[in-house]
Amino acid sequence: MDPYIGGGRVRRKPSNQNATDVERHQRWRSLQYEPYSMERRPSFGLWLKVTWLDILTMLIVGAIALGVYSLPPPGMRWFPLTVIDARTGTDTGEVVYPQFAYPYRPQIISSWLDTVLAILIPLFLLAIIQIRIRSFWDVNNFIIGFIYALETSSAFQVMIKWLIGGLRPSFYEICQPDPSLAANTSLNAVGYRHYMFTSQICTVGQGRPLWNAMQSFPSGHSTTICAAAVYIFLYLNAKLKVFANYHSSMWKLVLLCCPILGAALVCGSLTLDASHNWYDILAGAIIGIVFAFSAYRMVYASIWDWRVNHIPLNRSAAFVRNGDWESPDLVFTNRVGWRASRPETEKQTLPGPVTRNENTGSRSGGQPTEVNNGGTAGPSAGNDER
Repeated sequence: MDPYIGGGRVRRKPSNQNATDVERHQRWRSLQYEPYSMERRPSFGLWLKVTWLDILTMLIVGAIALGVYSLPPPGMRWFPLTVIDARTGTDTGEVVYPQFAYPYRPQIISSWLDTVLAILIPLFLLAIIQIRIRSFWDVNNFIIGFIYALETSSAFQVMIKWLIGGLRPSFYEICQPDPSLAANTSLNAVGYRHYMFTSQICTVGQGRPLWNAMQSFPSGHSTTICAAAVYIFLYLNAKLKVFANYHSSMWKLVLLCCPILGAALVCGSLTLDASHNWYDILAGAIIGIVFAFSAYRMVYASIWDWRVNHIPLNRSAAFVRNGDWESPDLVFTNRVGWRASRPETEKQTLPGPVTRNENTGSRSGGQPTEVNNGGTAGPSAGNDER
């Protein structure tokens, strides 16, 4: 039957299967009209619509980092063997760089364990905090920012390690050099007294163990663990309000410093097992810290401003500070107004604003004012008083 009669289209009643497909398509198209609000949990389709670019970027960055990690070092690296006595021509046996002659030891904390600790411990703390907060957007922004910090810092250090690298403290034992294997005299037995060689004289053979021994800078262990530790440090500070406008409890400071202590212990273990030089560890830690700060600020309203550093940011709208910007439901502590409702007996009394007399230049203090449920001062103290 012709669907067009008299110039008009005849609408047939779809079958049950077609009706289901139409409804599904209409629901998908309706996502563009669904508001993206921080006030409620979005549907999976809306969340995917605003997050798909991040997911794609994560996959691309991860694939690039993994591909670079699997490549051999592109640059030529020279290293010394032993000093040859210029008068007798005999080998003195003195290693020029003894800091690379340490014995090889298995790592106290392996790479996979370092990654597991860097991922599971922050997620465990997040789950504990969410028992009380129960915010989809807080969990969403935490996890996305956490991935930002770990993946970008890891890709950054992998690229530097591949292009620059450096010798590990146990390089000589891994390499097991034999000068008789030097095939290119223009690259081997060069430099002062001709004791600089390349990896061509390593008897271990070209492969991942040798490449890894020549890619010590910067430390991937310290990059990963420091990125995770500093990120959870900033998150705990925001939720516990350790650095705020009141004297917080000491247990908060202790809990806040635990991730930093754990990161310091992991980094310190790299010197005990001679996996890295101190400057490798320092460079990796700096990379992790920088990306942790950057990632946290991307997903939360502030880093140090105690009034807003616990508020997750919206993707589609700018954060505007108004009367409700404290968001007491997104913090873990009850102090100084961070609770939806507080008894009158718990309200704290703060001194009034200090004013300056323009005529006399003297200063006078206002009357004490009470803090309301939102944590802001009363009428005699403006919104910017805190």
